[in-house]
Order: sequence, then structure tokens, then C-alpha cells
Amino acid sequence: MTDEADRNAAHKAAMQKLKAEREALMAGKSDETRGLLVVNTGDGKGKSTAAFGTVARALGWGWKVGVVQYIKGKWITGERQFFAKFPDQLTWATMGEGFTWDTQDRARDVAAAEAAWDRSLAMLADPDLNLVLLDELNIALRYDYLDIDKVVEGLMARPWDKHVIITGRNAKPQLIEVADLVTEMTLVKHPFDQGLKAQRGIDF
Repeated sequence: MTDEADRNAAHKAAMQKLKAEREALMAGKSDETRGLLVVNTGDGKGKSTAAFGTVARALGWGWKVGVVQYIKGKWITGERQFFAKFPDQLTWATMGEGFTWDTQDRARDVAAAEAAWDRSLAMLADPDLNLVLLDELNIALRYDYLDIDKVVEGLMARPWDKHVIITGRNAKPQLIEVADLVTEMTLVKHPFDQGLKAQRGIDF
């Protein structure tokens, strides 16, 4: 085994090579900035959590943000209570009627989704908003409460500099195709499977 000095020298040489490769990679990238369409999907937890982390980041830069919640209804969550502290920067619309297994009324769910989409279109068109989060839109699309083609059309017609994040399981292929960034949360282990209910401060 080499001594510590040899290990340090080898590490430095490896990092110098990595830096050169990184600089060459970045040289081929554009400095262009434009609005990104981001999709957080998958069976694992963290889709909305990651999205709200980005909302916090945007607010930190002084951006104005719009949030439309499609499913969660009037459920009190930590994020709603926290982001209520930013009334000058954030517009929040909770439009859902609750989980589909609670409402058990498709016509009502469709009407709620359509109202939420109308609100979403207004936010997408609002020049004052830099970022719009459409929380659980994928769920409304999964149950065909909304026409995916019309949703994609509305998203693609947004101003060129408007960032959008969409969350929820089972993202439609048409949405994935037009997105700039798609992250799939993979379930490895979940406390619910160990008999634990959702916990305040961690899950909501």
C-alpha cells in the first residue's frame, strides 16, 4: 500500500484530470436561459417535497411564484403554513377536493380539475410570475380528468421564460416527451409499510 503522500498525489492528479474533463464538457454548453418544464414523478416519496424546495429557492432569489394544488384539498400542511409568510411573492391556490378515494365522485373531481387548470393557465400567462408549480397535476391527468393534449398545448404556449414544475405519479408519456427535466422518485422503503401513518413535519 502506498504511503499517504503518494495517495494525496494520486488524488490530486485524478482531480486535475476530472476538472479538465468538466471544463471541456461545460465549454460545449449554452449560457442561454429559458423557462424549463420540470416533471417530478414515480412511486417514491419526495415529488412535491422537491418541488417546494425549488419554490423556496426561487423565493430566495426574489422571484414571484404561483402554486396550484390539484388534489390535496383543504388539508393543512407545513408547506402551506410556511409559504403563507411570503404573500408578496407567492400566489397559492388550493383547488382540489381531496383524494379521489375520499370524494368518490368523478364528476365533482373533473369539475375541480378543470377549475384548477383554468387557474393554472392564468398563472402561466401572468408575466409577474417566474415559476409556477402545478402540484399533483399528474394525478388529474392519470384519471383523465383533463385532456392531456390540451394541457400540453397550454404548457407549450407559456411565455418563453416561465418555469413550470409538475408533480405526481404516473406522468403521461406526452408530458415526459415535452419536459426539459424528468425525475422519477423510486420507492425503496416506506414507513407506511411498517405500519406508520403520515407524520406532521415530515410528510405534511
